[in-house]
Amino acid sequence: MKLAYVIGDIHGDINSFQRALIEFDPTMHQLVLLGDLLDRGTYSKECLLLGKKLVEEYGAVYLKGNHEDLLLRFIEDPIERYPNYLLNGGKLTIESLLHKGACEEYSPSEIAAMIRYHYETLLTFLKTLPLYYEWQAYVFVHAGVNLTLSDWRKTSEREFIWIREPFHQLPNKTGKTLVFGHTPTHYLYGDNQTTKLWQHDHKIGMDGGAIYGGSLHVVIFSSEGILQAQEFFQGEVWQPEE
Repeated sequence: MKLAYVIGDIHGDINSFQRALIEFDPTMHQLVLLGDLLDRGTYSKECLLLGKKLVEEYGAVYLKGNHEDLLLRFIEDPIERYPNYLLNGGKLTIESLLHKGACEEYSPSEIAAMIRYHYETLLTFLKTLPLYYEWQAYVFVHAGVNLTLSDWRKTSEREFIWIREPFHQLPNKTGKTLVFGHTPTHYLYGDNQTTKLWQHDHKIGMDGGAIYGGSLHVVIFSSEGILQAQEFFQGEVWQPEE
């Protein structure tokens, strides 16, 4: 039986993504990407294309994150969604997909049209990404699940990719260990600095806040628990524009 090789939120940092894959062996590992491969980092296009390649060539599971959703929603409704997408680090993704200065040169509608034209296959791929992945006693998900439901699988798409406090705080009665990204661990620890894995109530938070100067987590799971955990520092750091 394969082990689960799980990588946290990448956010356009291709160097960290490649480092995280160094020990990945497709004959031994089921690769799971927790989503948010894009936005805030300089190399979002490269990260998205690598994620797609890993799915197609190695059967990786690439989960939809809220940032994949933000890009898709911007493309569908560019005028309405453009300000919010920029606020969430979308400018660097647009420049990665098109060219530097594209946001100043073109209107939101023009940007969306060009991305649709050049990346139709990639956008179609992103629309089909799964929202969760069950493996052994684990559920891998981008943000979390609705713990008020008798069946967590009935969680809404928005909650799977956006939920925060209700999931973090409510008791886990699913019978599964829930592994997620989305919310940086320094927020979960409440100290604005701790980057290590957050583990509580059979929940494991894997977003070390790498793009904010924290760390990228790579965890290998066996059916019995965590077999190996790595934490990579010194990645790309994003600063919001004034």
